[in-house]
Amino acid sequence: MIKKEYFRYGISGAAAGIVNGLFGAGGGMVLVPMLIKFCKAEDKKAFSSAISIILPLSIVSIVIYYTKGVFPIKDAAPYLIGGLAGGLLGGILFKKISADILHKVFGIIILWGGIRLLWN
Repeated sequence: MIKKEYFRYGISGAAAGIVNGLFGAGGGMVLVPMLIKFCKAEDKKAFSSAISIILPLSIVSIVIYYTKGVFPIKDAAPYLIGGLAGGLLGGILFKKISADILHKVFGIIILWGGIRLLWN
C-alpha cells in the first residue's frame, strides 16, 4: 500500500508541474506552500526541494515547447546570464537567511507578481 505521504508528494509535484507547464514558470510558487502545509516539510527543506524539482519539470516543459515549435531560445538567451548570476547569488544567500525572512520575501514576490498580472 502506498503511504499517504507519497500521495501528498505526488499531488504537490503534479500541481507544480501543471503550473510550470502552463505558465513556463511558477511551479515553485505552488510547490513551496504545498510542501510546507500539505506535506509538512521543514521550511528551508521545502524551499530547497522546490529548486531541485523545478529543474526536471522545466526540462520536460522545454522539450514539449520545443516539439510544438514555441521555444524561443533566441529571445530568452539574453536573460540567461542574469538568471544564472541571480541563481548563484540566491544559492549563496540561502544558508544565511532565516526561514522567516524567506517566507516574507517569497510572499512579497507572489503578491507583486499577482498584482502586476491583474493590472496588465
